[in-house]
Amino acid sequence: MIQVNQTEIPEKVILEEMQYHPAETREEAMAKAAEALVIGELFKQRAKDLGIEVADDSADGGSDDFIETLIDREVARPEADEQACRQYFEQNPERFKTSPIVEARHILLAAAPDDDLERVNAKRMAEQLIEELKQGHDFAQLARQYSSCPSKETDGNLGQLSRGQTVPEFERQLFTAELGVMKYPVESRYGFHVVSVDHKIEGKPLPYEAVRDKVAEYLEEKVHRKAVSQYIQALANEADIKGFDFVSTGSPLLQ
Repeated sequence: MIQVNQTEIPEKVILEEMQYHPAETREEAMAKAAEALVIGELFKQRAKDLGIEVADDSADGGSDDFIETLIDREVARPEADEQACRQYFEQNPERFKTSPIVEARHILLAAAPDDDLERVNAKRMAEQLIEELKQGHDFAQLARQYSSCPSKETDGNLGQLSRGQTVPEFERQLFTAELGVMKYPVESRYGFHVVSVDHKIEGKPLPYEAVRDKVAEYLEEKVHRKAVSQYIQALANEADIKGFDFVSTGSPLLQ
């Protein structure tokens, strides 16, 4: 049983909350669920102390609209100054470029993510096709013959791709690859890909003036999240919490 200043959070409520906190183990999911409910109860109690209307007296119910009101009242929202924005911009030049463009073709050897044998066979087939391409075989012909992707109808052509247009695990390797057929198959949730990078246009640096507002927004949100985390910790330190070690879970809220 967990209590927050004599208010009980029943185990039944914690078990119901677990569905919103996926984790590798049941214990970890339960700890995350319990922490979320403890934080929710801390917010409710503090809001009531300040006269902010809370829709429900229990830890598991009601609207969360009051939380925004509470945080706006209790946690200062910072403004990033010009010096901080310029410093972040100059220290992180790779973040402020136009998206690179890659023109590529692929042959997809499809395999379900949970079928280990199918994936092993798909990888072997992809490696075999790469060897055939090294020997001079025609990429378009192999794509039409073996690819499971609709792009086989256009010889495996994916067109011009910018970041965000493909799945992350495929994109990570595609945008760092050199021109030509990649030496190894690229694995994705769909299977294994034989990839040919035919053309690349590198991203161009953006001027500070074009990204200043986004930099300021990012820095302000980062500082605000930290301030909210400190506010939650302060509420927890002042509360009488039983049945739950608030700090030991290592929540991102407390980083």
